[in-house]
Amino acid sequence: QVQLVESGGGLAQAGGSLRLSCTASVPFWIYDMAWFRQAPGKEREFVSAIRSTGSRTYYSDSVKGRFTISRGNARNTVHLQMNSLQLEDRAVYYCEADERVNAYWNSTFYDFWGQGTKVTASS
Repeated sequence: QVQLVESGGGLAQAGGSLRLSCTASVPFWIYDMAWFRQAPGKEREFVSAIRSTGSRTYYSDSVKGRFTISRGNARNTVHLQMNSLQLEDRAVYYCEADERVNAYWNSTFYDFWGQGTKVTASS
């Protein structure tokens, strides 16, 4: 069983930056990783994903050019660098993982996820 723990959320001003981290209980270099987010009253939506090899990354249109997903030097971490934060980015961010995910944008294709970390942006 893989356990994921997100960290790095908090309050940032619009236009500011935050860096989220996801730490797994085991090395997850064989897992595709993704970040999803869910705002109050809304469905969970795809933010970004990275393949197990790190060779491919994906972003939603709403964050492309502002967010960067990367794998940490340790085999059990993934980061999401969020720049130019907007009020629309306010949500709880979840890290998800699974092997060889075809539909990387679909949360239901991931078997493992964390408890989430909350991101708040102020104007």
